[in-house]
Amino acid sequence: MILRKRLTAMLLVIGMTAGVIGVGASGVTVPKETEESLFGGKKDTIYFWYTDDALSDYVNSAAVNFGEANDVRVIPVLKSGREYVEAVNYASLHDEEQMPDVYLLSNDSLGKAYLAGLAAEIKDSAVCTPEVFPQSALSAVTYDGKIIAYPYYFETSAYLYNKTYLEDFVKERLKEEAGAGAEGEEAEEAAEFSVPQEQLEASVQELLPQTMDELLSFADAYIAPEAVESILKWDVSDIFYNYYFIGQYMVVGGEAGDDENQIDIYNLESIECLKVYQKLNQFFYIEPDMVTYDSVLQDFIDGKVVFSVVTNDAIARLEEAREDGSFPFEYGIMTVPRISEALAGRSLSVTNAVVVNGYSGQQELANRFATYLTTEYLDNFYTRTGKTASSYHAAYENFWLNAFRSEYEKSIPMPKMIETSNFWIQLEILFSRVWNGENINDLVRGLSEQMMTQILGQPFTEEYIEEPQTEPEEEEEYIDDGETMDDGEVTNQ
Repeated sequence: MILRKRLTAMLLVIGMTAGVIGVGASGVTVPKETEESLFGGKKDTIYFWYTDDALSDYVNSAAVNFGEANDVRVIPVLKSGREYVEAVNYASLHDEEQMPDVYLLSNDSLGKAYLAGLAAEIKDSAVCTPEVFPQSALSAVTYDGKIIAYPYYFETSAYLYNKTYLEDFVKERLKEEAGAGAEGEEAEEAAEFSVPQEQLEASVQELLPQTMDELLSFADAYIAPEAVESILKWDVSDIFYNYYFIGQYMVVGGEAGDDENQIDIYNLESIECLKVYQKLNQFFYIEPDMVTYDSVLQDFIDGKVVFSVVTNDAIARLEEAREDGSFPFEYGIMTVPRISEALAGRSLSVTNAVVVNGYSGQQELANRFATYLTTEYLDNFYTRTGKTASSYHAAYENFWLNAFRSEYEKSIPMPKMIETSNFWIQLEILFSRVWNGENINDLVRGLSEQMMTQILGQPFTEEYIEEPQTEPEEEEEYIDDGETMDDGEVTNQ
């Protein structure tokens, strides 16, 4: 996936317990005779493939528990993420004994797997329902109207904010209001003014921006601590953190991302949303070549940033930093703001799903294990894996993970269409050019024509969209603490 840096090579894992054997990415296997001698006779056996070593301890434990409870054997196999679907396909066609009966796959690859016969339709399941999973998760595992996998865990983006900074700002503002015009004893009392925690929490919630205009208004009014360098900073080079600007209006394949008849890239709403995005470069100047997700998150930990756009994994890193003392702040997570009063924001999400192999001779057992893994064996899932479970059955250990769940529920799943597989690269290029000030209408029109040409197999031309005429805005510069900055960052007097 181009959105986040995927692992292309994994460590060898060989784990052996009473009900499970881990097989490494090197291709090392356990001979069938050895298995039988170790486990005392033949048992129904299924192989479970996955690519992320962070899951190893968890899936091995799940395999043992499931195996013991059902008198079967589940063998997890850690594989390289490089050409993973191709490896599943090859093993399914050439290695009947140790091919994956069930395996883990991101939702954007499900269409490819299904068309190759590698994903069996899940029929008559009481698991894949809106009572167990949010609709975004079900859409992610839907192809051609069929549920073809079990949602397991997800990744999406939301807003991270320094709660300590916002609380301090609220305290100072309320203290000033209490002392306004006060004299004598009243002035002394105002100086000692303290805010009840309940009122403080409510005031911070009111302060959180609901639109990008409100965020800009906050930036103008905020008196930043000395350490703060940026009010808002995020990785503008990665489409995953930018996508919410156009996620509501730029349609590629519909809600399930699999319908070539539902393509709507070039529209007025997308253009208007991108105008807001482009405007942000005037306020929060960020050099794309000089910023990464890790560097932004580290800046936040160092107290240099008030707001940022992050994914679920940020929680684990923030908690680790709090434990070692490098992050002496409280933080919060909020869903992404609206682009404007009229235009909604909507994040992109990727759902990793458990797939039952269409070539498996043990599909009934594979479905039972997939159900167990995705809806039953979820205790301390985030703590043990760093992943956020899709199922409503999962209880999140960290309160702020609920904000990511809320964002996930309204997110748009990453599309599965093979015909538009290069869409993400082209969209990332488009965002870069928009950020640098190029004509938005021309860029979006060109992207739409390119995608439609690929889908139709013949040249396609979009009818030009006339934009409504607006009064030209006066040049604005970001102002903080009385000092104007040309680079959009904060200084303090």
